[in-house]
Amino acid sequence: MQRTLVQEFTKGIGSENPIFRLVLGLCPTLAVTTSLLNGLGMGLAATFVLLCSNTIIALIKGIVPPKIRIPIYIVVIATFVSITEMVMAAYTPDLHKALGIFVPLIVVNCIILGRAEAFAGKNSVIRSLIDGLGMGAGFTVALCTLAAIREILGDGKLLGYPVMGQSFEPVLLMILPAGGFFVMGLLMGALKLKDLRAAARKRAQAIAET
Repeated sequence: MQRTLVQEFTKGIGSENPIFRLVLGLCPTLAVTTSLLNGLGMGLAATFVLLCSNTIIALIKGIVPPKIRIPIYIVVIATFVSITEMVMAAYTPDLHKALGIFVPLIVVNCIILGRAEAFAGKNSVIRSLIDGLGMGAGFTVALCTLAAIREILGDGKLLGYPVMGQSFEPVLLMILPAGGFFVMGLLMGALKLKDLRAAARKRAQAIAET
């Protein structure tokens, strides 16, 4: 059964979250989530690229030869990544410098190309637009969650403002890549535990109704 537009949007935040559920795009995830500002910037940049590339690919899918669809998808994605990078360099140079190579590397981010191949190339423009927006929102939420935890524990700050008091001793591991793996593993484990408990409740309810 085809999902509603609301379900298409919310799947990216919940059941098909790119990071916590599909485990995609881990390279920028671990690299840029040392601060909430960096995580938010990367998430918004990826969302813009997802939204635009999904829409264009859905529009041109009928005229793209199947044998060369991947190179064409990459050209479309690279166009919007270039626009994003130039805008960031012009208006948010500090953020652009902090994100570094990971902005142009959005071109080869498996989330972006994966949605183009698996969804936008097979669905309508509206559904592809909603899918890109939902996946981008899910990616941004995941990045911001990881970044907020790592910044608070690793630096005692949030968006640069102290939140833990002067007596707090920062856990420097949290701002290293290993800390990113640690926090992400805990969050993924918590989500898996929630799924298992929900499944157990459904089984218990089904047994009780029989």
